[in-house]
Amino acid sequence: MIIIPAIDLKEGRCVRLEQGLMERDTVYSDNPAAQARAWQDQGGELLHIVDLDGAFAGSPRNRAAIRAIVEAIDIPTELGGGIRDLVTIDSYLQLGIGRVVLGSAAQKNPHLVADACRLFPGRIVVGIDAKDGFVAIHGWQDVTGTKAVELAKAMEGYGVTAIIYTDIRRDGMLSGPNIEATRELAEAISIPVIASGGVSSLADIERLLTIEKSGVTGVITGKALYSGALDLRAAVALAKGNRRQPK
Repeated sequence: MIIIPAIDLKEGRCVRLEQGLMERDTVYSDNPAAQARAWQDQGGELLHIVDLDGAFAGSPRNRAAIRAIVEAIDIPTELGGGIRDLVTIDSYLQLGIGRVVLGSAAQKNPHLVADACRLFPGRIVVGIDAKDGFVAIHGWQDVTGTKAVELAKAMEGYGVTAIIYTDIRRDGMLSGPNIEATRELAEAISIPVIASGGVSSLADIERLLTIEKSGVTGVITGKALYSGALDLRAAVALAKGNRRQPK
C-alpha cells in the first residue's frame, strides 16, 4: 500500500474542504507547485490532484496550476475533477499527467470509461465517492440511487487501473477512514482500490494496512498532512515496512 498525498485546487490555490462543501474550505498554500515538491521531497510516490472548480463546473478550471505542478515534480501524478470527455483526457495526458480519474462521468457515461481504457490503457482510474453507501456526483452535490459497490462491479472488465473510494462524510473531517466499507468494496471486485477520506493519524494507516490483502493498494491523504496530524515520511516508512514483511 502506498501513501498518496493530495493537492486540491480551488482558484489556483491548495485548499481542503470539509465533506466536499466548497464554502467550507481552508487555504493551505498559494503555490501548488511548491507544495507538490514538498510532498515529493517527503517521500510521496504518487501525487493525487483534484480540480475542485472543474468538478463543480464540469470542465477544467485550474490548468495553469496543474501544468506548474507537473513541471515541478518527477513522481507520477493522477488528476480528477471535471473530466467528462476523451478530448479532455487526452489533453491532460499530453500535459504530463500520469493518469486521469473519472468520477461523475463513470456514473453517467460508462461507455466513456470503456473507450478511455481502450485508447489510454493503464491510465484510467475511476473515482467512486459515496455518501451512506450511495454514489455522489457533480462535486458531491447530487447523491444517486446507485450503490458504490454496484458501480464498482460495473467497472469490471473495462481495464480500469484502480478505483478510488471516498467516504464523503469522513473527507476532511479527520475522523478516521471507513475501514469496513472500503474492505467490502475491495473484496467485491478484482480492481485495486485506493482508500480516501478521513485519515487522521499513523494509527489510521496501520488500520488500512490490515485490509491491504483485500486489494487496498493505496491511501490518499490531504488534510491530515496539511494540519500536521500525519507526518508523510513516517506514513511512507510504515507502509514500506509492511511491504517488507514476509507474506
